Amino acid sequence: MSAMAKKAKNFKKSRTGLYVSLGSTAFGAISVAKQAKLARQDGDVLRLIDAAVSAAAIVTGLAILYRELKRLGDDDVLLG
Repeated sequence: MSAMAKKAKNFKKSRTGLYVSLGSTAFGAISVAKQAKLARQDGDVLRLIDAAVSAAAIVTGLAILYRELKRLGDDDVLLG
């Protein structure tokens, strides 16, 4: 396996990969907020529950990504 392929394979475990994951999770939070707003306007309890469960999953995901980012420290895979 070439050096470039190894770097690409380990991208998700790198600091940059974690930042990309944090960003995409944050965009998911925007979608959940819109879903909750529409559910409240429509008075749809089931959609509101779905939005709450999704929000809890997003918060948990962000916490896990933050923990991994702190664990990574200065050992960035892409920087060598």
